[in-house]
Amino acid sequence: TTGWALAVFVGVVVAGPYSGAHLNPAVTIALAVAGKVSWDLVPEYLAGELIGAMLGAFLVWVFYKDHFKITDDEGGKLACFSTGPAIKNTFSNLISEVIGTFVLVFVIFYFAGPELDIISDVDSRAIIGLGSIGALPVAFLVWVIGLSPGGTTGYAINPARDLGPRIVHSLLPIKGSSDWGYAWVPIVGPLIGCLLAAFLYLILL
Repeated sequence: TTGWALAVFVGVVVAGPYSGAHLNPAVTIALAVAGKVSWDLVPEYLAGELIGAMLGAFLVWVFYKDHFKITDDEGGKLACFSTGPAIKNTFSNLISEVIGTFVLVFVIFYFAGPELDIISDVDSRAIIGLGSIGALPVAFLVWVIGLSPGGTTGYAINPARDLGPRIVHSLLPIKGSSDWGYAWVPIVGPLIGCLLAAFLYLILL
């Protein structure tokens, strides 16, 4: 959890000056619903987020290729790429992802405020509120979510973070199922959560 939070911090610091560092389709869609990001930019954001997640997953395989070869635990290998529930209960797992993503997105609105507005490609290159040391609050937020409801599902709270690596896992020469039967939960849950967060934010404005 701590490593994941710090990874988010690094990603936000690096990407902040160029795109606003959403790194997450749930964040991008919520910001678009709230009118803070132009819908024209959403497709390229979503594509970038998914491709980035896939490239990251591929690098994990490159680094640990020899380890994957000698590891028999198929579930453990899949866990290096995508999330999975501690106890498989579709409704509970979905609710966990909805709540975790809701908290993430709703609080991000208040961390960044008006500095998150991105209307055009030019605007997206400005240094915004989530860049630099301003990324620390988001890292702490991810850390807190991971320590609380995160244990139930491995807390995707990001459709790209789960889907991209899961696709890579299915394509690489790694034995074991990619568990596609569960894959919709870390996609649909975060999308519901981000929409609820955006609507509540708009109501409270």
